[in-house]
Amino acid sequence: MAGKKNEASSNDASSDKNLQIMLHTASMLVAGKSRDLSMRQLAVLLHCSLTNVNQTVRGLAARLKISKPAITRAADRLQSEGLATRKPDPSDRRSVFIVATPKGRTYLRDVSRIMSEASSS
Repeated sequence: MAGKKNEASSNDASSDKNLQIMLHTASMLVAGKSRDLSMRQLAVLLHCSLTNVNQTVRGLAARLKISKPAITRAADRLQSEGLATRKPDPSDRRSVFIVATPKGRTYLRDVSRIMSEASSS
């Protein structure tokens, strides 16, 4: 029984540390000159930047389990901020790829740096 209590305490401590990292990161992003993205917009940008596959609206909607219009709104915001762009799918004129821009990848590197700083403190 004691082993399970220690394991639960360890999981709580890890969870608390992860939440502290998330809090620090969110606070730094909101207070700084960075764009203030929603979690949905951030998830779309992460998928577009970190996968080696071109991301379509349909594919992102399926992966994130949200509607295509929600992906379109997130992509609109990312594009207006210069963090992502749309590119036509050469094999299907009805489809477009959502692609992270260099500015979008820089934004994610900044997020990663902030998270690293928070995890080491």
